Amino acid sequence: MLRPGDHVVFPGDAYGGTYRLVHRVFGPWGVEHTPVDMTGTGDAQAALSGVRAAVRPGATKVVWVETPTNPLLGISDISALADLAHDAGALLVVDNTFATPYLQQPLALGADVVVHSTTKYVGGHSDVVGGALVVATGAQLPGGLGSPAGGTDVAGAVGFHQNSSGAVAGPFDAWLTLRGLKTLAVRMDRHQANAAAVAAFLDEHPGVTQVIYPGLASHPGHETAARQMSGFGGMVSFRTGGEAKALEVCSRTRVFTLAESLGGVESLVEHPGRMTHASVAGSALEVPDDLVRLSVGIEDVDDLLADLDRALS
Repeated sequence: MLRPGDHVVFPGDAYGGTYRLVHRVFGPWGVEHTPVDMTGTGDAQAALSGVRAAVRPGATKVVWVETPTNPLLGISDISALADLAHDAGALLVVDNTFATPYLQQPLALGADVVVHSTTKYVGGHSDVVGGALVVATGAQLPGGLGSPAGGTDVAGAVGFHQNSSGAVAGPFDAWLTLRGLKTLAVRMDRHQANAAAVAAFLDEHPGVTQVIYPGLASHPGHETAARQMSGFGGMVSFRTGGEAKALEVCSRTRVFTLAESLGGVESLVEHPGRMTHASVAGSALEVPDDLVRLSVGIEDVDDLLADLDRALS
């Protein structure tokens, strides 16, 4: 739907794959983009001012939000950004993969479109690849964007592109995703209970220089997350003070498996700088080289804490 000259505003700590898509695929087509801090490191007004300054009147068609972000777990105020985007005549699109629909409902907060990687928490068992777009009832395309299906409704345009490009899940993939949804609530309760315990443990560990988890009062987005989420999720990131130490930790865990994905029942560990976010190395979105990201699973929490303690020692 985007055309040459159209503009997208997206987070300054966006997922590496999102940046790659916008910069290296959409960019040569003539779609322009501006990364901006949408968290304000806890200062909501600063975040809104930054996004407002990045918006190009008449050209900005989409404000893309990830909250919490991957892997720095930044929190953005969805309601405030929805108002800002709509005032600019743009759509607010929210990637809700980390929060899941169980913990956060962006449409109720004013978003036009919600994106989920159903590969992650929705599927929940690391055995399906898929994605979903959920469109607000009555959402209309911004001025200047026409739907190849005719009309201006977002749902119709998305449906046309899905049908034309073949982005349709196979029957078994759909079945696996529906199976995962049946246990989403109970899994997320366990994921976030374990993640809270892991974050508290790491926060006191001498081998960790910083813990990033929205459930900690020290997180700059804690108050916003508490207001718009019903829980803080199962993702935890932390810093070790050096790249070599971070790589060592990733190599020493036994319960946490080294892997790029997330959201499954098993716990995973990864080094974003060399794995999921290698594509943003050298850019404004580059992540710290001492950062470790955890997808905290549903195993016995004492096993998880012992594994991390051994890896950090």
